[in-house]
Formats: sequence, C-alpha cells, structure tokens
Amino acid sequence: MLTVPVIWFAIVPALFMDLFATIYQAICFPLYGIPKVKRSDYIIIDRHYLEYLNIIEKINCVYCGYFTGLIGFVQEVAARTEQYWCPIKHARKTRAIHSRYNNFFLDYGDCDRYQEKLKEIRKSFDDIK
Repeated sequence: MLTVPVIWFAIVPALFMDLFATIYQAICFPLYGIPKVKRSDYIIIDRHYLEYLNIIEKINCVYCGYFTGLIGFVQEVAARTEQYWCPIKHARKTRAIHSRYNNFFLDYGDCDRYQEKLKEIRKSFDDIK
C-alpha cells in the first residue's frame, strides 16, 4: 500500500507526455511528410474485461495498458522523428532499438553514405503509409 501513491502519481507526467506527443506530431509531422503514429495501435486497454480479475486488478490492468502503450506510442513518434533528423546508428550497441533503427539508419561514422542517402531516408516512410 505504501507504493500505491508513487505508482499512481506517474499518471500525471504520463498524461502530459501523451498530450505533448499528440500535439507535437499533429503540428510537426505534416510539415516534414512524416506519417502520424496511430495511438490506438499502441494504447490498448482491454484486459479489464477479463471476468477472473477482481476490481483492483482490473484497474491496475487499465493503468498498465495505458502506460506501457503510451511508452510504445511515444517511442514510435520519437523513432520517426529521429529517422527524419538523425538517422545514424549509435557507436555503442544499445539495449533497446525502435522500429526504424535497423532498416533506415546508417552506420555510425559512415559520412559518405550519410551525405548520399539522407534525402532518401527522410522520405522512406512508405512501409507505414
């Protein structure tokens, strides 16, 4: 019970992040020709329909479905932004990569391909249109 307020307080910044990511992509993505991320593909709230969960578990499932879906949604907004502005892989291996990283990002330090491919990569969203 001691951690419940800490866990639930996280909803405040989550709602702000959700609002900002939604407004951000609504304003910026059309200007650069980046397809918008569909929130409903990421934020899925359905486990509370399970009959075998008690009311507390159902509420927790709504919270977790929203929060983890939101993280996926925001990550995809960031991934598409990064593909447009800085499609370069990191020098070090990263533990988690997003959906655009392997197929559209250039190797770290590959100056020639970066100069040659940047305009093409900025338009490479056909796989999600």
